[in-house]
Amino acid sequence: MPQRCDVCGKGPAYGHRISHAHNVTARRWMPNLVSMRGTVGGGRPKRLRVCTRCLKAGKVTKVV
Repeated sequence: MPQRCDVCGKGPAYGHRISHAHNVTARRWMPNLVSMRGTVGGGRPKRLRVCTRCLKAGKVTKVV
C-alpha cells in the first residue's frame, strides 16, 4: 500500500542521510498517516489514510 495521503496526496520525501564522516546514503521521510473512517467534502463515509496535517486543518470529518 502506498504511503500517500488520500486528501492532499502527500507522499514520502527523498534525501540523504549524512554521517559525521560525510558518508552519504539514501533515505526517505515518511508522511505521518492515520487510518480513519471519515468524509471528505460532505461525501459518503469511507476508510481513508490521511496525513495529520489534513486532519488538523479540518479537511476531513470523522464519522462516529
